[in-house]
Amino acid sequence: MDNNSDNKAIMTGRERMLKALNYEPVDRVPVDLGGTVTSGAQVSVVANLRQALGLDKLGEPVKVVDPYQMLGEVAADLRDMLGIDTVNLLGPKCHFGFANTDWKPWRTFDGTDVLVPGGFNIEPELNGDILQYPQGDKTVPASARMPKGGFYFDDIIRQGPIDDARLNPADNLEEFVPISDEDLKIYEQRAKELYDNTDLAIAAGFPGTAFGDIALVPAAGLKDPKGIRDIEEWYISTVSRREYIKEVFAGQVEIAIKNLERIYQAIGNKVHIVFVDGADLAAQNTLFCGLDTYRELYLPFSRKINDWIHAHTEWKTMKHCCGGCEPLIEGFIEAGFDILNPIQTSAKGMDPEHLVDKYGGRIILWGGGVDTQQTLPFGKPEQVRRQVTERVQIFNAKKGFVFSAVHNIQCNTPVENVLAMFAALGRPAATSTARQEGIRDKNYEK
Repeated sequence: MDNNSDNKAIMTGRERMLKALNYEPVDRVPVDLGGTVTSGAQVSVVANLRQALGLDKLGEPVKVVDPYQMLGEVAADLRDMLGIDTVNLLGPKCHFGFANTDWKPWRTFDGTDVLVPGGFNIEPELNGDILQYPQGDKTVPASARMPKGGFYFDDIIRQGPIDDARLNPADNLEEFVPISDEDLKIYEQRAKELYDNTDLAIAAGFPGTAFGDIALVPAAGLKDPKGIRDIEEWYISTVSRREYIKEVFAGQVEIAIKNLERIYQAIGNKVHIVFVDGADLAAQNTLFCGLDTYRELYLPFSRKINDWIHAHTEWKTMKHCCGGCEPLIEGFIEAGFDILNPIQTSAKGMDPEHLVDKYGGRIILWGGGVDTQQTLPFGKPEQVRRQVTERVQIFNAKKGFVFSAVHNIQCNTPVENVLAMFAALGRPAATSTARQEGIRDKNYEK
């Protein structure tokens, strides 16, 4: 159930989110599903949810809006039925460098009929794996692989032997380029459409603002990436080639700010939340970098991005970091991030009460609403409901909380558990459908 404030007026999703982002009272906790690339759901989960809610009567397959993570589109009818308060501004191109347009049918390994972008040009291997190509171009080596029976793509490392004497930071800046007039127009049109035709908070991600995001290092959208592109080599280089990495980041931030200037001129404050940095710096039980490394290598560049945004726009900035990142949160705040996502509560140091006590009111906690490693995929509906109810009460104690699951909802998550999550949030459609699905939980009764 929602942890309502004493403000009883019914708000729009946009009003609710903006108030929450400013630590103001809201009528109910704002909810995100699909607003960002780390708070959505795998396409088969979305398809199953639509079927359970009776939204698939026209037989239109779900769009795969992020082919890398195989995330399904949370369309307007699903957002309305579940009371979602956010919407994602889809960028011009996907992770693999082809446009998010010209949708065509495809069937996943689990038999779900979906729509994928026209550039989604796969090639099967003899063992049943499928290969994905940068910019959809099969004349160059594949940049990603989905194992037979799999649900997601893994980047293929295409880095040759490294000659330190020939390393050039410009090679690691190849993908960070001035935004084209064409892409700028797409941002402008899509932002206007969402702003005018929804009453939701609009979240977007703009190119080049993430420093050392390991999902981006292999450059799956480039046909022939140069520089340091192997994931292990990149992490080693943050220590052994630190000055080189700093030069990359310095060049990147210069390009990013120029692009942000042009993007803001085009869309203004029609966007409300910007997914600035998705670099994961922590694992389940430890950090990928120490505090000194974060402050020397990452913080100064993130602060330049955040400082520019806060000086020129009304956008709120999001830092994504999985794992036990608690020792770094103070640094995230110092870097100027407004929001932390996904709040991986199962990781070391990420106890919800501790996070609220120490950081509540200082950085928005976006996520943590239900554990996607154990509870949501493997628990019973009543366990899901119980955890959601507890998390809302804890995280909203100091306001400044946005509900979403811990990262994306993974494939094979039972639809009855997803419905239980929304039923716990007081969504009538989910509660009614949960009953029809045969879920027996006395706590659904209000």
